[in-house]
Amino acid sequence: MDDDLPARSGDAASKLAGEDLAPYSQDELTARIALLETEIARVKSHRDKAAAHRSAADALFSSSGT
Repeated sequence: MDDDLPARSGDAASKLAGEDLAPYSQDELTARIALLETEIARVKSHRDKAAAHRSAADALFSSSGT
């Protein structure tokens, strides 16, 4: 959709990417990975729903013009 726009510099993912991981234990890192994987799945689901909505809207408006 807006893939050519620059990424938001102050978003949560950017802040996480810059965080020092050295203070975390192995268990804390494992828990963090699980949390991030859950968040990735949530974002992918939202993206897929948005794409389906966009496709439905495109189909609706393209068929009404013919």
